[in-house]
Amino acid sequence: MAQFRLPRNSRVQGGKLHAAPNARRPRSFRIYRYDPESGANPRMDVYEVDMAACGPMVLDALIKIKNEVDSTLTFRRSCREGICGSCAMNINGVNTLACTRHCDDLKGDVTIRPLPHLPVIKDLVPDLTNFYAQYAAVRPWLTTRTPAPPDRERLQAKHDQEKIDRPSACILCACCSTSCPSYWWNSDRYLGPAALLAAYRWLIDSRDESTGERLDALEDPFRLYRCHTIMNCTEACPKDLNPARAIGAIKQMLVERQH
Repeated sequence: MAQFRLPRNSRVQGGKLHAAPNARRPRSFRIYRYDPESGANPRMDVYEVDMAACGPMVLDALIKIKNEVDSTLTFRRSCREGICGSCAMNINGVNTLACTRHCDDLKGDVTIRPLPHLPVIKDLVPDLTNFYAQYAAVRPWLTTRTPAPPDRERLQAKHDQEKIDRPSACILCACCSTSCPSYWWNSDRYLGPAALLAAYRWLIDSRDESTGERLDALEDPFRLYRCHTIMNCTEACPKDLNPARAIGAIKQMLVERQH
């Protein structure tokens, strides 16, 4: 029978494995720094973090760096649970959420940059003004003509609710849109995967009564058809959603209504 050997300088307490207090685990983090007000060019600063005294996620390391090493480091964060999407950034070349990216899953030094192809406000904080404007452009709210029931909310069958369940899980982190080459080059006119996923969510909502108007607004060479099904958006989504499939479904709706 193979023997289990404890790692050096470790102990078991309360049924859990604990590293000894002096067992340091240094890890280097290369972080994009840019302050437009300074007039200086962007740079990459390197910070060393003792992971034995830090939480396991990339966001934990960023917070530790800001609190203990460099208070000028700027980034967004809020829920720390993969729900709000605030801490979306590019980590080792992949758009993801810092709060759900485990440092042990990353090889070598950890390189952190802001989401690509967006104006940078400071350091890891991108300007999402255009992104949110595109989301608002698809009218992400229920539109009806018939009066609401006087004594209850608008009801929906379970199978109809299940259709919108996954598209409704989008947290607007922008990981998908900023991973899309078509969005990089045409973000002024192409709505991008996140906004189109939101449009699809309302197109398939059985309670919504403006399907025709919504499709009319999307039938444009740029707003919808700049999608070339590269699938980067689906690969990048931290919530395991499929914006590419939703965009394909919208295209199918436009074809079907012509017959």
